[in-house]
Amino acid sequence: MTAYLWLIPVLPVIGFLINGLIGRRLPKRAVAGVACGVVLASFVLSALAVTELAGMPEDQRYMENRVATWVPAVDAGGGQKGLAVDWLFTLDPLSAVMILIVTGVGFLIHVYSIGYMGEDPGFWRYFTYLNLFMAMMLTLVLGGSFAVMFVGWEGVGLCSYLLIGYFYWKPDCADAGRKAFITNRIGDLAFVIGTLTLFAWFGTLEFRPILQAVTAGQGPAWVLTAVAICLFIGACGKSAQIPLYVWLPDAMAGPTPVSALIHAATMVTAGVYMVCRLSPLYVMSPTALTIVAVTGAATALFAATIGLAQNDIKKVLAYSTVSQLGYMFLAAGVGAFSGAIFHLMTHAFFKALLFLGSGAVIHALHHEQDMMKMGGLKKHLPTTYKVFFCGWIAISGFPFTSGFFSKDEILWRAFQWSPVIWAVAAFTAVLTAFYMTRLMGLTFWGRTRMDHHTEEHVHEVPGVMKRPLITLAVLALLGGFLSVPAALGGHWMPFTLEHWLEPSLAHPEHAEGHGSAAAEYGLMFLSSALAMLTMWFGYNLYHKTPEKAAAWKQRFAGIYEVLKNKYWVDELYDAVVIQNFYRLCRAAYSLDVRVVDGLVHLVRNLTIGFSYLSVFWDTWVVDGLVNLTGRTIRTSSGALRKVQTGFIQSYASAMVFGMFVLICLYMYVS
Repeated sequence: MTAYLWLIPVLPVIGFLINGLIGRRLPKRAVAGVACGVVLASFVLSALAVTELAGMPEDQRYMENRVATWVPAVDAGGGQKGLAVDWLFTLDPLSAVMILIVTGVGFLIHVYSIGYMGEDPGFWRYFTYLNLFMAMMLTLVLGGSFAVMFVGWEGVGLCSYLLIGYFYWKPDCADAGRKAFITNRIGDLAFVIGTLTLFAWFGTLEFRPILQAVTAGQGPAWVLTAVAICLFIGACGKSAQIPLYVWLPDAMAGPTPVSALIHAATMVTAGVYMVCRLSPLYVMSPTALTIVAVTGAATALFAATIGLAQNDIKKVLAYSTVSQLGYMFLAAGVGAFSGAIFHLMTHAFFKALLFLGSGAVIHALHHEQDMMKMGGLKKHLPTTYKVFFCGWIAISGFPFTSGFFSKDEILWRAFQWSPVIWAVAAFTAVLTAFYMTRLMGLTFWGRTRMDHHTEEHVHEVPGVMKRPLITLAVLALLGGFLSVPAALGGHWMPFTLEHWLEPSLAHPEHAEGHGSAAAEYGLMFLSSALAMLTMWFGYNLYHKTPEKAAAWKQRFAGIYEVLKNKYWVDELYDAVVIQNFYRLCRAAYSLDVRVVDGLVHLVRNLTIGFSYLSVFWDTWVVDGLVNLTGRTIRTSSGALRKVQTGFIQSYASAMVFGMFVLICLYMYVS
């Protein structure tokens, strides 16, 4: 399979080209068949490649495919070769997990989209963008160098812009697409700076030699720290961390399957993947790791509090995504890189399920997203309720669901690193359980708040949308058993994700863990108890006694308004950044119009004035003298012409007269 790694990202490119070039003329069934077929083929190839990788010895699980030379080596002077870039695709245990997530979850979302977007006139355009996104995400994951990764990195940013702004005729969608694109560019600038700095120090852009050199102790510590921070800023843009998180909640303006694919399961996890891919670099810089951990913890807590007061079902899930991404960065920052990838995987399962489940609700309610206009949907949408229930308990950390296992690993490693970070992470988990229970209560439980017309036409989703939901529900419940902790008998299992990822990830000394089994059991019990108590409290508050929820809302109206308005961060950015940027633009415009254009106009007017003066001088002085000379000669010649009569008598008379004049003058003078 090594020689065919390139086919995994190229197959979706083929689907992109077919649907992009002739999809408008194809029937929808053919468009869907092409789009889903190429992703399924990529999943099959990925599974075969991972199977072959698993058959290798643990310390040799690495496959490399140099497809072609992209940028040939250039002479850097002194006989040394400079930049050389190959189209290099690599597969190791880390990228193996990622390609299975991307292609597997991606295929399920493609299938779901057939039903969700079935009535959309741009059906072919939607699947064209979706296939291009899959190609770019797989390029990002399989890229063996910063250059190839950056192609995928920018590619998924472009596809995010296209898919968020899919309904481009709606101002909110167009604005959200631009916001995502611009915010990501800010992070990408730092990413490029970090990449170029690595090339300047190590002379290559390929991951393997760079990480080997870093592990060997090459490179000054301050350079490694600066590079790690720059790359993390890039990750903050792509993975929506403070302060560059503001684009992701607005991205919910796009179609709901897009939210599931790009903004829950794949693209937004690119930053987490990149940090884990470069784990040997980050473990060499405790400062950078601390920044990653603190930023992740702050983002997780901050976004979770906002999720408590949102009424748009997709906005709740959006802020939940921001919070869970913070959880992943927290794990990476404390050195639990395998825990970050484990939570990335389980999050892909239950968050894709929750987004697609919310899409089923929105589809059933004719595009209504306000939870305050829902309620009582359990009886109308039984299948959707059941799968959503699975996603709810998984994200809340209910015992033995996928979220329980991945969050427990992060919490345990966070406690070993810092009890304060553990407290923040545990409190965030409590908030997650509460706002997700609130979502369940407002959407599925209690009395209906739908209008009569909407309630009459509520309908369950078709089978093509149900099957992906059921599959994801199973994964959300059972996916955590891929990495059972040792305290629960994981060391007896033939496979654990942590063991699988070990050759690809660094292991900082502080993350080795020396806590007792009793402490781990105690924290596990405590986190589980907190999650279940919060779910029980939320169930009673929003199902049994909803009037108490209304009373609490009134009692803490001030806090509720702050959270509902998202701490007015967007308004703050608008006042501090955007309006000042507009002022700068207006000042630049004024400078351009009044100074630059003024000077240009002055030069133009002076030029025209001098041209008029030149015309006057040429016409009245130069031409005047020439014309005066001509007229003088012509006049005098006319007079002389009259003298030249041709008669001898006239000439003789003139001679006599002349002689007479000369004699008179002579006599007078004498």
